[in-house]
Amino acid sequence: MIIDLPNTKTKDIERRIRALREERGDVTSGRVLTLIVVTSEDDDLDRIITSTHDASREHPARVIVLVMHRNEESLLDAQLRIGGDAGASEIIIMHLHGELSANRASVVTPLLLPDTPIVAWWPGTGPRNPAADPIGALATRRITDSLTDEDEDALYRRRMTYTRGDSDMVWSRITLWRGLLASALDQPPHHLIVSAEVWGPKHDPSVDIAAGWLAERLDVPLTRHVTVDGRYDEDAEGNRLISIEKAVLYRQVGAIEVEVIDANTVSLTVGDQKSMVTLGRRALADCLAEELRHLDPDYAFGHALRGLVRVNRPDRGPRTSQYRGVQTPEPREDKLDRWTSRDARETYNAFDGQESLR
Repeated sequence: MIIDLPNTKTKDIERRIRALREERGDVTSGRVLTLIVVTSEDDDLDRIITSTHDASREHPARVIVLVMHRNEESLLDAQLRIGGDAGASEIIIMHLHGELSANRASVVTPLLLPDTPIVAWWPGTGPRNPAADPIGALATRRITDSLTDEDEDALYRRRMTYTRGDSDMVWSRITLWRGLLASALDQPPHHLIVSAEVWGPKHDPSVDIAAGWLAERLDVPLTRHVTVDGRYDEDAEGNRLISIEKAVLYRQVGAIEVEVIDANTVSLTVGDQKSMVTLGRRALADCLAEELRHLDPDYAFGHALRGLVRVNRPDRGPRTSQYRGVQTPEPREDKLDRWTSRDARETYNAFDGQESLR
């Protein structure tokens, strides 16, 4: 069911939702969180709503989509989607015009579900510091997407403002690839990694975060190479390839290599053993569903961000030279930093990264 509410107010939206719930006999106790999606009039709204619709099958939620418009007249147009048009959620689409865009946190607050986690998602261009954004300040988890951000260096800039609870879709896009590489490291021969290299499109931040993850966890020299000038590459049939087109971990004896064959297949070589693995680009809904599975701080992502400054990029020079005065904090047992769990004794912070990348 889709209900349009032109030129309305927040209290009218809330009243209409309550009336529909009573009429249909629905309850909100099945909603596990409130998802606030912040978009602009230039974003692909249909694709975003479809992704939240699909992700809601795993995470029933109240989804509030805020669409910012640049015109000067203060106006609120809304649309309610419930039932089959909203999946397992209820979707509230709010078009904010004029001053309402600047006061978006005040507009959305009355519609938040009580006693549930709040997640903010910017599927397009997001704030440089998500935790300081008015919507981000309401949320316990903040998800950006550096791949679709207008700023090609968005991921590096957010590293400087990283706060516990921040995450990025570029991290969940490479989850399956990370799992494949981690499992390969457990196969014999079990020699130490001495260096590593990754290849991918110049402006795909998933390649950068993968390089930062490897540099931080393996503590070895790592070089990030460019395959094409853009945000993605294609195979011979025009299908988009996964972000990391090739990765090589050099051991004292032999190497581990993962290389893209086509849009759905990669080759995995461990020593003299070579195999083919099905692996393609993940759908946006799958990435969103993964981000919503754990609402606690993602320290693995935080450590991958910290490793960005350790990556050698011959095409751009040392990354640290572009951020004078920014230093990579060293982990200390007696003092926690923003990259580390409050429990410094937990397994993730104590184990040897060469033995496991998980």
